[in-house]
Amino acid sequence: MPHKMLKLSTLAILIAGASQASAAVYTVVPVANADSAGVKQLADQDYFAEAQANANSTPITVSSTGIKPSAENANCFTGTYCVADDYTVTGVARRGTEGTPIADVTPYNQNIQDVTNLSQLDSYCSNNFGFGTCDIWAKNQYFGIEYTDSNEQDGQGLGGLQKKQAAWTKGYYSNIIALVNNQRIATKADELSGYTDKQKEAGLKSIDSTPEHFTTDAMVNGVVDNYNFGITSSALFTNEANTHPRAFEKRGFVNTSTEALTLLPPVSGNEFVKTMGQTTANGAVKTADGLLVVGSSSFAESYTQDIERHKPNLDNVNIGVGFDDKAYRACVTNPTDVYNHWECQFSTFANEAAFWLIGSDGIIKSGSIGSNLAAVDPDHDHLSFQASAQAVALDKNDNPIAVGYSTTDVKNDYYAMQAAYFTAKAGNLASWTRTMIPGLDIEPSDDRDFTYTIANGVNSNSVIVGDAKGNGEKPQRAFVYKAGQGNAQFFDQLAPSLFFKDSNSNAAAINNNDQVVGWVDIESSNGKEARHRAFTYINGTAQGPLKAGGTWMLDDLTNDGVVNSIANSYRIVDATGINNAGVIAATAYYCHGGYENLSKLAHCNGTEQQVVVKLVPKAGATAEDIQPRVKDEEPPFKRSGGSLGILALTALGFIGFRRRK
Repeated sequence: MPHKMLKLSTLAILIAGASQASAAVYTVVPVANADSAGVKQLADQDYFAEAQANANSTPITVSSTGIKPSAENANCFTGTYCVADDYTVTGVARRGTEGTPIADVTPYNQNIQDVTNLSQLDSYCSNNFGFGTCDIWAKNQYFGIEYTDSNEQDGQGLGGLQKKQAAWTKGYYSNIIALVNNQRIATKADELSGYTDKQKEAGLKSIDSTPEHFTTDAMVNGVVDNYNFGITSSALFTNEANTHPRAFEKRGFVNTSTEALTLLPPVSGNEFVKTMGQTTANGAVKTADGLLVVGSSSFAESYTQDIERHKPNLDNVNIGVGFDDKAYRACVTNPTDVYNHWECQFSTFANEAAFWLIGSDGIIKSGSIGSNLAAVDPDHDHLSFQASAQAVALDKNDNPIAVGYSTTDVKNDYYAMQAAYFTAKAGNLASWTRTMIPGLDIEPSDDRDFTYTIANGVNSNSVIVGDAKGNGEKPQRAFVYKAGQGNAQFFDQLAPSLFFKDSNSNAAAINNNDQVVGWVDIESSNGKEARHRAFTYINGTAQGPLKAGGTWMLDDLTNDGVVNSIANSYRIVDATGINNAGVIAATAYYCHGGYENLSKLAHCNGTEQQVVVKLVPKAGATAEDIQPRVKDEEPPFKRSGGSLGILALTALGFIGFRRRK
């Protein structure tokens, strides 16, 4: 029978027709839910026969990723040029678990690139968070949710890393799709024309692109003007041997109103990297010369002799083929034959921060943002150079500033990923300067403060926000930093009443008014996953009723004081984007029928679903309209053993297992 800890009753959610909720400071506007047209494309497609019943009965979850920029001088707090309907929200829909996040350059930002099987997933969770539920989380990430407790190999789980690894002989069905508002978007990777002649000549014969069976996983990270951009996996092909290779693990994409573009690695000379190396498109900004897209790109293979770290556990994959170490080593030396060997699907790469400039004529200029270290650490051959640009803005002089992370050689001891920003002149994108963000230094030895640090967002004032993952079980701490001024400041120092000691937090984005959004724990962990809620922090001048230097839970700013109101049918879990008009893209829980009281952790008397919303500032709101929610009467859930449900698993994905903007 399906795993009893994760069994859910069928959700009958009727929020599609819900009217907008007029709240104290923000109005909650529904964007996407399980009944949205694009999401139903994922729900309606076929799934593996053994898991079809679970696929039909388990709800698909949706999450926000970003929001469309607003027009110049727009401000919804004052009602100036505020056109809320124009502010497109981007997101993703998921059926089950991803296994390893498509957004990550290396899985879970582990530079050793060894999160490839069940035991490694369990070890990652235990080593970084110490939860008593790591065994359950690992099995869900590997076998998919609703897996059979007594027989994980029967394939009943939804999603999971195992299904991706077994696709070589068993095929694959998508379990994550990209959403613009509530519609699924396709990418060039869904079409045979999206692949190069060399890839097709090397053994890629056909692609299954029928509407009832799409095989690409994709997420969209943002919308700028008529462009949307993000990350997609390769489609699954069928070759002459009737096996199913992918052309590459993932690629950045850009869709315009007239065409779909694939972002290729901006490297020369290495056919293996160009053929199978990955790219990502994480951020974009409109410039005088076109759309500047930033992300990451493979530039060299990263493995040497440490194959055991990178290959799957064959006892778990169970697809009837072995793993040949010699064939794995040969992938790089014989790139024309890579699609005939299952082992090549597990190739790993060193990755560099990269950019692509897309002109109005559709011509793409691209390049790396510059590395200064060897592709592989000469002293630790399982550690490779990794860098990525996660976001980009134009500074006050219209010069680009990108933020993300880059590898640093820690006192000639080992490679580590540290938050960085990259600057260039508008007319010379071929030359970028990398600067590590001070105050986030990674030191040698096991008792160091941080494992890695990442910058997630930047604005035109060159103010940067991001996260610093504590070493081992130490928490993830959100930070803010002004380029060229002092050290990064942590939110648990700026606002300790909200960001309490040892709480996990994430600063996802910042607008040009220096308003920051993200999430923070609202309870201590105590060996379990902690629930969290979205926050906003005013790092600059006051915004409407929100004073300078103030921080609030967004739940407090959407509270109208009426238990049965539409506004109080939502709890804002995560905020992922904010534009200059002050409109926020967020993920929320929606309770059909309303929560039983006004507290943040109030019990839902009906059915609860994860949804995508945007929060629109209410023009004319004052400080008196802010109504902090009442103290929670409900004690924190004890998450040991059998209390995990679908929304709890979703929370696990937010609080530490998905460390990105």
